[in-house]
Parts: sequence; structure tokens; C-alpha cells
Amino acid sequence: MAPKKDSIKRVCLAYSGGLDTSVILRWLIETYQCEVVAYCADVGQGEELSGLPEKAKATGAVDCVIRDLRDEFARDYVFPAIAGNAIYEGTYLLGTSLARPLIAKHQVEVAKQTGCDAVAHGATGKGNDQVRFELTYTALAPELAVIAPWREWDLKSRTDCIEYARKHAIPVEATAEKPYSTDRNLLHISFEGGILEDPWRAPEESMFVMTRSPEAAPDEPQDVVIGFEQGLPVAVDGERLGPAALLHRLNEIAGLNGIGRVDMVENRFVGMKSRGVYETPGGTLLHAAHRAVESITLDREVMHERDRLAPRFAEVIYNGFWFSPEMEFLRAAIDVSQRNVTGEARLNLYKGSLQVTGRRSPVSLYAEALSTFEDDQGSYDQADAEGFIRLQGLRIRGRES
Repeated sequence: MAPKKDSIKRVCLAYSGGLDTSVILRWLIETYQCEVVAYCADVGQGEELSGLPEKAKATGAVDCVIRDLRDEFARDYVFPAIAGNAIYEGTYLLGTSLARPLIAKHQVEVAKQTGCDAVAHGATGKGNDQVRFELTYTALAPELAVIAPWREWDLKSRTDCIEYARKHAIPVEATAEKPYSTDRNLLHISFEGGILEDPWRAPEESMFVMTRSPEAAPDEPQDVVIGFEQGLPVAVDGERLGPAALLHRLNEIAGLNGIGRVDMVENRFVGMKSRGVYETPGGTLLHAAHRAVESITLDREVMHERDRLAPRFAEVIYNGFWFSPEMEFLRAAIDVSQRNVTGEARLNLYKGSLQVTGRRSPVSLYAEALSTFEDDQGSYDQADAEGFIRLQGLRIRGRES
């Protein structure tokens, strides 16, 4: 339910400077007769942010706050998702899902610091993002009123928004032509809607931003070595890098080699199926390398228990419950599982494919003396396997046919 219009004095708006949020900024002022603080989070979207304060104020904002969240995004959101092997429905690497709670968290902080009594976002009433924003607001600042213009106003289309912007002299560069919508951050870029709503229609090559096509990738394979400490990536090819710099480096390497594209139909939390096309180059490498290091450092039963939790972990992230009791439980269990996951993995990249070709660790559980097919010099008595198998077969032997 929308808040009463006379109860709102100042609103903090999640603002990008694009058509939708520019129109929303002015609409809030006109509809609620309130002040608006524009807030923009830099999560690696690659857009020029330097002119946003002037643009926001030209549209009517009393202030514009920009926060650089790239390192926090990679360190505290992306890397924990890698550690938990979080992949939604076996395919989606959760690029947008991971960014929204971080953006909303800082929006709440800005709202409190600037004396706002409400927060607003530009997510539509059909998508997942409205849930992710508003569950974060609820968890961190339930006292703030929430305004979701797409659920309130009578604007129904991009054409309506363009007309509203023209009527109110809002400085935006937009046309009614928009073949799909996009969302970009340091982990990925997504494409959905428009021409992609036909799940049979192949995405156009010109659409992709972060990755080359496999056909256009280099003709020579490339090796990359990724280092981890307690489950978190820390180095590329032996060079230690900060979180954002590391993910950016891997995006460049994987994108050059045509790695990281996904085309899927997913089940949205709100109940409908949606076709999405994603580019997640660096994240694809991180998942593969992390799994390789785990293979020699993670206890078998701990790995299996973590893998049972992984689909639920991904679902909790996707559905917007980052700040929730179940997330605290899952994060705690995953953190414990990663204590020994330290080492390096070598990946070979070639024209859209990747292959793990090596893994090593100073705390490896892999024992060549036990696994060898050569003379094991008494470290493993193969005769012991007979009794082991006999015991394993007890319940099978006793079954009624």
C-alpha cells in the first residue's frame, strides 16, 4: 500500500540518471510534494557517473549522493556466493540478485543520513528487484516508508515515460525504441524483455558487451591461474589483487576468450517464467577454479553437505532474503566449510570453453601415496575392501525380492 501523500517530506530515490528514474524523481516531487535525495551506487556498471549530481538537481533533486561500492560488492557479496557455489536453477550466477541488497543497504544509510522518511526504487511490479529492494528496507529500516512508482502511477510504457519527460522538461536521452532491457555491474550484464521475450529467438551477436563470440576469440588457448585463501579469490597469475580489480581482470581474460554467456528461462520469485541472457565472464572462471581447489582441500562429507545447501543458498539470494535469519545460518555453515580451501587452480581457456588443467594447495588432502595404482608400500591394504563391501551390502542382501 502506498504511503499517504501528506506524510512524506523527503524521499531517498535509488537513481541511475536513466529515463525511468529521472521520470520517477520528478513524479515523486509532483505527486508527494516532497523533497528528493537522489542516490546512486557504483557497483561497476561502467557508466559515467560524474555528471549525475548536476543531472539529478536539474530534474529537481535537493541532493545527489554517489557511493563507490565496487570492492564491497566483490568482497562481501560476489565472493561469498562463489564460496557457497550459489548458482540459481543450475545456470544463473546471480549477478543482479547479489547487487540489489547492497544497493538497498546503502540507500537506507543515505536516507537516514539525509533526513529522509521514505525510500523509493524504480523496479517494476512484475520483477524480482522490487522484492529484493523492499525486503532489504524491511530488514534494515522498517520505519521508512516505501514508494514503488511502477505500482502506483498511470504510466504504462516507455513511450508514456518519454512523454512525461518531455512535458516536464526532464533532461534525458531516450527514444521509444528499446529492443531489450539491460542491467550491468562488475559481475555481469543481463538482457531481458523486448525481442528476447520469444524464447525461441536467438540473441543477436551485436547485443553482447562483455564477451567476444567464441568464433571471434583468439585462435590460441590461454592459461590463467587463480589463487584462493579460505575460499575467497585473492590472486590472478600470481599477482595479488583487490576484490574489484581481481574480478575486473578475470572479466577481461574470460571475455576475450568468449567465456561466460548464458541463455536461460528462469522461474521468477513472483511466479512467472522469464527468459534472460547473461554475460558473466569472470564469475564463470571463479566458479570453476574454486571448485577445483575445493576438490583437493575440502573434506568429502563437508563438501557433500555444502552442496546440499548450495541450491537453497542460491534461492535465498535470488529471492531477496540476503538480510534474513536463514541467510545468517547458511553463511555461517559455508564459512566453516571454507576454512581449508586455500590453493590455486589452473584453467585453460579456448574459444568459449574452459577446462581445469591443474590444482595445488599447501593444505591439500590429496594423498598420492593412497591413490596411486603403483606399488603403495603398505599404505593401503586392498584386502580391507572386501569387508567394507560386505558390510555395505548387508541391507541389500537382506531385501525381499
